[in-house]
Amino acid sequence: MKTTSQKTGSGLKSRSAQLSSSTPAQPEKKDNRLPIDAEARKKNRTLPTEQVLALLQLRDRRLWEMTEVVGKWIWVSFTESPAPTVRQTLAQLGFHWNRERQAWQHPCGAFRLRGFQDPHEKYQSYHPADLRTA
Repeated sequence: MKTTSQKTGSGLKSRSAQLSSSTPAQPEKKDNRLPIDAEARKKNRTLPTEQVLALLQLRDRRLWEMTEVVGKWIWVSFTESPAPTVRQTLAQLGFHWNRERQAWQHPCGAFRLRGFQDPHEKYQSYHPADLRTA
């Protein structure tokens, strides 16, 4: 037997009812990440080494403990791929991924074209977390 009655309260809407709904659909967020502010990222890439280290230390102490300063640049290396939120934090602070060196790098305002040698051979390097203040 065919029925023409519709159940009410099922919560389902017809396609036309969905399209004419007064509440716009919200974009889906992945991993609760916010979009990267491109202008702030661009500005952060020009900051000097000391300011980037201070920002990194305030934002995520674990990342700061993993940093290596090579010349004026800051490198953060991982043994495996970091979580998306960690990558987002680094990108927002102005870091970029260097596939050749397998590290996230920050130029600290010292932009250069691709080098042909290991920067460790030319520049002094240190780990800021290893330095002890008296």
